[in-house]
Amino acid sequence: MYAIIATGGKQYKVAEGDVLKVEKLDAEAGSTVTFDHVVAVSDGSLKVGEDAAKATVTATVVEHGRGRKVIVYKYKRKTGYHKKNGHRQAYTQVKIEKINA
Repeated sequence: MYAIIATGGKQYKVAEGDVLKVEKLDAEAGSTVTFDHVVAVSDGSLKVGEDAAKATVTATVVEHGRGRKVIVYKYKRKTGYHKKNGHRQAYTQVKIEKINA
């Protein structure tokens, strides 16, 4: 059984027991989070639309963190212009506990 959930502007294919990193959520480590925006659910047959909208996915927050550094470098030739900037995206690591179809 698997489900496709949408959170943080992205979609993730999840199954029970999966551990994945999603965009940062406002929840303490160890707390339970429910994902209501389910795009599709498969339990032998694929359910989408209104059938999948009734489903929920329950997960436990494992930890919060920041991803690896991405370097943003801007450069324009012949003018001496260059700018270097770095960015680390915040994430929340969750463990999928149950898919309620």
